[in-house]
Amino acid sequence: MASLLTDPLLEISGRGPAPNQNFYHFSITKSDVIWRWWKISPRTADRHSRPGELKQSHQDFLDDTRLHSEVHMIFGLRILEYAKALCQGHYNYLEHLSDSLLLRIINYLELEDVGQLGQTSRRFRKLCGSEEFWEQTVRRCCNTVSAEVASLALEVGWRTIFFTSRLQLQKSMRQPHETIDYVI
Repeated sequence: MASLLTDPLLEISGRGPAPNQNFYHFSITKSDVIWRWWKISPRTADRHSRPGELKQSHQDFLDDTRLHSEVHMIFGLRILEYAKALCQGHYNYLEHLSDSLLLRIINYLELEDVGQLGQTSRRFRKLCGSEEFWEQTVRRCCNTVSAEVASLALEVGWRTIFFTSRLQLQKSMRQPHETIDYVI
C-alpha cells in the first residue's frame, strides 16, 4: 500500500520563532528524513555561513530527540507527531487522494455527515463547501436542471440554489392546497 504514496510524504518550510530569523525546510520521503537550514543574520561573523542539511533514515529520526525538539520548536507539536507517525509507517491515505476523487466519495454521504466531515480539516471544509460539491448535489437531487437555474447558480451559487429549493419543498408540504412553482 505504501507504494501508492507519492514522494515526498511531508514537506514544509518556515522561519524560526523570534528572534531567530533562520529558514528551515523539513521533508520526509519514503526512505529518508531531510532537515535543512539556512542561517539568516545581519552579523558580519555569520555572513559566510553555509546552509546545512541533515539526512537520516526513518528509524534514526525516531531516535533523534534533538531533531524532535527543533521540529517541535519551528513547526509545532502537530507536525512533529505527524512526522513520527509517517516514520513509523502510519500513513493517511486520504491526504494523498485527489480532490475530484474525494468529491465523488463525499457525494455518497448524507448532508448531515458532510457538515461534520467539513469540520475535520481545512481540506474537507474547502471540499464540502465548494461550488463543485454543491452543483453535484443539486444535480443528484433533481431530475433535471434547466439552463435558467444553472445560469442563476453562477450568480448566487449552487448551495443557495439547493437550500432555496429545499425550503420551497418544505413550504409546499406544510400548505398542500397551494401550488408552488419550483426553481428546480
